[in-house]
Amino acid sequence: MRMLHTMLRTGNLQRSIDFYTQVLGMTLLRQKEYPDGKFTLAFLGYGKESDQTVIELTYNWGVEQYEMGNAYGHIAIEVDDVYQAADRIKASGGKILREAGPMNAGTTIIAFVEDPDGYPIELIGK
Repeated sequence: MRMLHTMLRTGNLQRSIDFYTQVLGMTLLRQKEYPDGKFTLAFLGYGKESDQTVIELTYNWGVEQYEMGNAYGHIAIEVDDVYQAADRIKASGGKILREAGPMNAGTTIIAFVEDPDGYPIELIGK
């Protein structure tokens, strides 16, 4: 068994694709519209779906916003240097929720950024 993807609902598919590709450096792997279901799926990641876990963005046509709820946590992405990654994301227009630095009660360097729909993404140093 292996993890295939994490699905996130988005209110603006192109805006989210732009964030994940231009700000986080992922590649749009595939995208397909489902007219009968009135939704579009887009899969993004850092490598082929056959080798890597990816993100599935789901756009339900006509739905522009979702409530986060309080059970969802975050997505985590490993980076070589959290400080540099956070600076690059900030320079690309990304929103920083927590500046890079040691985690609470630990030494691992982390930062948090937010995607256009409000989903938190943790950056973790190797």
